Amino acid sequence: MPAAKNPTTPDDAVPAGKGRPTPKRKVVEAQRRRPLVPGDRKAAAKAARARSREIRDREFAAMKTGDEKNMPYRDRGPVKRFIRDFIDARWSFGEFFLPIAIVFVFLTALTNQNPVFALTILFALYSVILATIVQAWLTSRKLRKALAAKFGDDGLVKGNLMYGIMRSLQIRRSRLPRPMVKRGEHPKWPR
Repeated sequence: MPAAKNPTTPDDAVPAGKGRPTPKRKVVEAQRRRPLVPGDRKAAAKAARARSREIRDREFAAMKTGDEKNMPYRDRGPVKRFIRDFIDARWSFGEFFLPIAIVFVFLTALTNQNPVFALTILFALYSVILATIVQAWLTSRKLRKALAAKFGDDGLVKGNLMYGIMRSLQIRRSRLPRPMVKRGEHPKWPR
């Protein structure tokens, strides 16, 4: 058995070859070739659906638990996490809009015979819509200020404010990713 060589000797200064010849380009390209259409299309489609379903299930579970690594790309990162925490820590008039609107629809159907009462309900519904819009505008201004203070220009990327506004319009229990803060637990940012 030959003795092991010391790597600091001059014999090892020149690296050894890889022990095989470099393959020709034609051979490598032939190994990489795959058919454009699989042999069994039904089996390939079934496998693709199974992979897609597995990814969706993993993302849904991550959105319920708050696992950033497996969330969809649109919900990942510290900026999106800050936006979610910023919105989830506050009471929002917009999150009650859908239940209020459903009540108004039923009241309108019940008061179809009385035009004065129907007009009053319609006026109240438009007042709720206006209040929701004003509240969303005020929230977007506060969110813009908070993002600029905490993240600078990286936080003011197109779509971040709309992400926050749309989250504030959702019913809290139906928000995905699930709220990770309680109401009143405002995130820290330089004020």
